[in-house]
Amino acid sequence: MTKSSARDEVLYLRAAGVDVGKRFVMACVRTPDPRRAGRWLLETERFDTTAGAIRDLRDWLTEHAVEIVALEATSDYWRAVYYPLQDAGLNLMLVNPAHLRGIKGRKTDPSDAAFLARAAASGMVLASFVPDRAIRELRELTRRRTEIRADRGREIQRLEKELEDSGLKLTSVLTDVTGVSSRRILAALIDGERDPATLAELALSHARAKIPALTVALEGTFTDHHAFMCRHFLTQIDHLAELVTELDMRIADLMRDRDRDLNNLDTIPGIGRTAAEIIISETGGDMAPFATAAHLASWIGVCPGLNESAGVNKSGHTRHGNANLKRILGTAAMAAIKQKNSYYAVYYRRLAARRGRQRALVAVMHKLTIAIWHILTDKVTHHDLGADYFTRRDPQRTMHQIVKQANALGMTVRFDPIPA
Repeated sequence: MTKSSARDEVLYLRAAGVDVGKRFVMACVRTPDPRRAGRWLLETERFDTTAGAIRDLRDWLTEHAVEIVALEATSDYWRAVYYPLQDAGLNLMLVNPAHLRGIKGRKTDPSDAAFLARAAASGMVLASFVPDRAIRELRELTRRRTEIRADRGREIQRLEKELEDSGLKLTSVLTDVTGVSSRRILAALIDGERDPATLAELALSHARAKIPALTVALEGTFTDHHAFMCRHFLTQIDHLAELVTELDMRIADLMRDRDRDLNNLDTIPGIGRTAAEIIISETGGDMAPFATAAHLASWIGVCPGLNESAGVNKSGHTRHGNANLKRILGTAAMAAIKQKNSYYAVYYRRLAARRGRQRALVAVMHKLTIAIWHILTDKVTHHDLGADYFTRRDPQRTMHQIVKQANALGMTVRFDPIPA
């Protein structure tokens, strides 16, 4: 047991810090020294990360009657420690390692644990958002579905690469290599058919209009090896599609009581059912942990950073935030700005002219985040402000711009009110 003479402002008299590793954790309890005011006793213990050892850690922290426990979010190793302690009713604080960089002094496991205990006691760090078990399970399902869909996309690209190796330009005519017409042609190729005209006749529906182009594109050297590889890729693509369907059913079953929120989110431009499910799984669907829309935007990482020193504003790059939501919002923003008569499209064009396309796109993502926060908080549908929002908000500015443009063309403009 050691002593500490730190005199920081104290929010918790009895605090603990846990430095998490793969094989063991180092825990430190910080309590007041009963003999001398303003001094603290530090007691450090090492525990393995097995289930039994974590129970011993839980009992050890409970015996010391700690009011707060700070854990550093090390990789995924923190999960095996955090969840059992959470189930035991301890007041936990999961700390982002990025918040501790540049603060620590000596770097050892015991000193890390002691620093975490001190930081928790004095409120030097903020707790990360950790949802409840139901949301964690839902989040794991949606993230796994995203991974499998990405894997399926890569398998499709490998199939296209194999066709290019054979000299067949099927994807130059039919863009979807997994579509019905493409699959019929690929099945015939795998079964041994090589005549381009016969293969082209297998096209269905609108693809039949492309039969002449298909006949030319299907000339190549498609060998038995190509047939084997294409069969392999198609089998894998179908298998991954089945896994996605299975996950879709599981996610839909777990979200049966959230139809209202899903339907409301679906009204946001660029946000479909799948994106709405990801938003619910990542945020929990409850905006209580996010006091304002700005807090949610900061957590996701779609607001500019603030980096000022000596009166000089330095780089304000966005933080990493939640990568899953960032990806969804980026896709939604690109879809929203294509709706020419929407508020988001006008806002994007106004900002892109001054700040560039990339910054403007992030700004639209920020606007969508604000809409998500209000929709989930107020339980309402999305309301587009309209393409004329900025004109209605500041008509004088709009008239000034019209006059300026007319003067540049050597003309004058006069504005008269419309008679009632």
